[in-house]
Order: sequence, then structure tokens, then C-alpha cells
Amino acid sequence: MQRFGRRHVSLRSLAATAAVAGLAVASTLTLGAPESRAAACGGYVGLTFDDGPSADHTPALLNALKQNGLRATMFNEGQYAAAYPAQVRAQVNAGMWVGNHSYTHPHLTQLGQAQIDSELLRTQQAIAAAGGGTPKLFRPPYGETSTTVRTVAAKYGLTQVIWDVDSQDWNGASTDAIVQAVSRLTNGQVILMHEWPANTLAAVPGIARTLAAKGLCAGMISPQTGRAVAPTGWREPAVRPGSRGAGQVQAAADGVPYDGAPVVGRRPT
Repeated sequence: MQRFGRRHVSLRSLAATAAVAGLAVASTLTLGAPESRAAACGGYVGLTFDDGPSADHTPALLNALKQNGLRATMFNEGQYAAAYPAQVRAQVNAGMWVGNHSYTHPHLTQLGQAQIDSELLRTQQAIAAAGGGTPKLFRPPYGETSTTVRTVAAKYGLTQVIWDVDSQDWNGASTDAIVQAVSRLTNGQVILMHEWPANTLAAVPGIARTLAAKGLCAGMISPQTGRAVAPTGWREPAVRPGSRGAGQVQAAADGVPYDGAPVVGRRPT
């Protein structure tokens, strides 16, 4: 899989800025949708976003996910966790899960075991130092793995997570194509996305609508199986999903301050 690195950050930043304007309108429409959109969870899927965190893209993505009642797993590169620790904390505070995506995004299968060990260990340390906890999930860059990579990951208590569906957002997929990719998910499956493409940010409201229409919810990825499951500690809101009251009830259940965001559908904890 081709990867567009931080050398493209200027172009990506401009594209993301344009997307934010459109997202504001789309999110408003989503949040104002009728209660009939709040479907019961007939299953759980894993939304994942690679290559963060960054000051350019993480805040807008987290805001979009929260506005649309979604949670996701953020596979962070260690070098960026070290550079942007406040964004790692923001991910956790927004209710996201944080995973290990290596330190410098190399082709791990082309490295020796000591180098692989360094990539994973330094990322564990960087994320923990930034306030992201100790990751339990690991995604090898490009999805490339081997027995040695899996052995090193296991040494640090990491479960390897690849993906069932590739959104192709890294390859210039349109917003509609990204939403269509999400529509192919079934219970337990995981989709690959990235935090930096403007079209991915713009797709978030459509992703929420698509999952609700299929009776699916965004879940956590189990460290035991690597599959999407219901988040632990989930409880049914005592009031109508999508309302501010639902957000207050869920915040109390989560033991966190209420941030004013409504809950769309069955918001897991």
C-alpha cells in the first residue's frame, strides 16, 4: 500500500481546511436527524484511523467523530505521539482507543528483530508518556507482517490488527467511496482509514448514517481476538438517543465530565 508521508502535510492541510467547512454543514444535518435513525446495535465494527496524531488533522477528526456519536481506534506512530502529546491526550479524552503503529512507519518485514523491537517499544513508551496508556493493539505499517513481527508484538502484549475492508482513502478515494466501503462491513469487522485525508473527514457523517441504517455500532477492537466487539462498560441511555440528556446520562456512566455533545444511536463507553 502506498503511503503519503508528512512531506505532503501542506497539501493535506489545505484540503482538510476545505473539508471542515463542508463537514460543519453535514454534521448539523446529521445531528438534527429524527429519532428513527437511532438503530439498536445488531453488531459492532471497528473504525480505525492510522498515521496520527497531528496538530493539523487530529482535532477536526475527533470533533467530527464526537459530533456523530462515533468512537474509533487511533493507530498512532510513535514519532508523532512524541511530537504531539496533547493530541494523544485529546484522543483519549474524546473516548477513542489508542494503538501502536510503529515509531517511523517502516517496512517492518525488511528489518531485523532488534530494529522491529525498537520500533514497537519506543512507540509504547511514547504513547504512554503522552498520556495514552499502554497500547494493547498493534497495526504493522502497510499491513506487512511476519512471524518475527508477530513475535515481537506479543513480547509487548500487543495484538496484531490488520483490516477486513480497505477504504482506499490513502489512494484518493472519494467521500462517497469511503462511505460505501464502510457499508460493506459486517459484525466484528475492521476498516482501514487514515486521519489525514480530507475526504475521510468529510465522510464521517455519512459513516454514522450508514452504520445506523445497517443496525451496526462503532465498537472497540478486542485485544483477545482482534475483532470488533461491544465496548466494555456500555449502558443503555435512560433518555432518547441523540438528545443532550442522553449525553449527560452517558457521561455519568463513563465517569467523565459532560462535554455537551449529544449521543447518536447507542453510544458505547
